Amino acid sequence: MLVKNWMSVGVMSIRASDSLQHALKLQKERNVKILPVVEAGNLVGIVTDRDLKKASPPEAIPLDLSEALYITSKIKIRQVMTPLVYTISPDHTIEEAADIMLTNRVSGLPVVTDDGQIVGIITRSDILRTFMSVTAAHKLGYQVAFSVQDIPGAVGEVARLVRGRGGRIAYLLGYSSKEDPTSRNVHMRIYDLDSDKLPDLLKEMGKKCKLRYVVDPFLDKREIYDQ
Repeated sequence: MLVKNWMSVGVMSIRASDSLQHALKLQKERNVKILPVVEAGNLVGIVTDRDLKKASPPEAIPLDLSEALYITSKIKIRQVMTPLVYTISPDHTIEEAADIMLTNRVSGLPVVTDDGQIVGIITRSDILRTFMSVTAAHKLGYQVAFSVQDIPGAVGEVARLVRGRGGRIAYLLGYSSKEDPTSRNVHMRIYDLDSDKLPDLLKEMGKKCKLRYVVDPFLDKREIYDQ
């Protein structure tokens, strides 16, 4: 999954010489939380809704509208922006973008081409959209989590049990267990499975793996096994 396929395009930017008042107006009118800051066509910083809030007059200080507008018109974006900007290429992966955000504790990254052109922005919301898509959250189906030995074919055996009962797997995600390095935790979403076949399926799965939890969205029920 590449950043260019999930980033937000049509990015609204602001100049370093613009006023705080202008940035607040843009934020309100366009409902944006991150504004790249450009100067002479180059990216020089970034300003977030948090930066704008910190730079604005505190609500505890009684100011009339004209006073507030005067103060915010005198503060320049270069005074409140974050000058050290982490960026990412459109051809990088979503995983790489998420890693940069987590490591540096930032909520978004301007997406910049090799020649310095801003073509979009990737935010935490975009990462969550990707996650929801990958996990097939739009497909209503049973969610089953289990652990198996980390050996070739172990997950495949469980998957064949699902398919053998007419079920289809919308997504399957596995990762190494922190508690037991010799096993893998697996999550899958199953749809097109008749409800009367679920108990038998879970019984057979229990012979091949360790069930961790099952979520039934149709009956709004969940069974947690590894408490």
